[in-house]
Amino acid sequence: MSECTHDCSTCGADCASRGEPQSLLAKTNEFSHVRHVIGIVSGKGGVGKSLVTGLMAAETRRRGKNVAILDADVTGPSIPKMFGYTEKAFGDERGILPGETAGGIKLISVNMLLDNETDPVVWRGSLIAGTVKQFWTDVVWGDVDYMYVDMPPGTGDVPLTVFQSLPLDGILIVLSPQELVSMIVEKAVNMAGMMNIPVLGLVENMSYMPCPHCGEKLYPFGESKALKVAEAHGLPLLAQLPIDPALAAACDAGRAETVGQGLLAGAADVVLGRLGD
Repeated sequence: MSECTHDCSTCGADCASRGEPQSLLAKTNEFSHVRHVIGIVSGKGGVGKSLVTGLMAAETRRRGKNVAILDADVTGPSIPKMFGYTEKAFGDERGILPGETAGGIKLISVNMLLDNETDPVVWRGSLIAGTVKQFWTDVVWGDVDYMYVDMPPGTGDVPLTVFQSLPLDGILIVLSPQELVSMIVEKAVNMAGMMNIPVLGLVENMSYMPCPHCGEKLYPFGESKALKVAEAHGLPLLAQLPIDPALAAACDAGRAETVGQGLLAGAADVVLGRLGD
């Protein structure tokens, strides 16, 4: 008998490996019970994905849910700073213990494992993807109703690892009002389709800027195309967030839980309603 090459497409043998495809989903540890997992995705960087993650988590927490954030953006982590969390992660015999914000949101991020938060993460893709997977399998999450996963932009190693290894209930796609947005969103939608992950809706950031004098909406990046993009893909446009220097300053100061109330209330209504809560 020839040696198995693990490539069933070129093999005529009838063996157990030719059965149904094996699930790639990774299990959490025995001390974790996570009911719903939502990925926050963008096709490009700099569109406010972490902002949406933080505001969605805070909005969900205000509704009395047990909430967690898994910061999968390993080379550009920003979640701890948004919530003013500066403690390092530590563990016990059960595994790695997540941090907890002042408002009770659990979180894990590579910045909690580094000596200094400004140390660069100069790792290859496979190591980064493995770290993200460990954040799911090795962290003692406890009882979590909703976990939000802040993913790096694009369709590379880490998004693929999250899509394959975590039991995602769906994703939110964050976009900005730019000319290439339609193509970029389509890439994210197509990847989700290939992986059989539902797209729960779109959130546009930097959609407009309210005039400080009269309140009229100004469009520094041009008129929004988000609604047309949403309609083209048959997806709901869940929210359009303004350019708000005060909101950005508050997040930079670690006060993400105390600002932005209501900005994503409609998005939270749809997501929680669709997932059964």
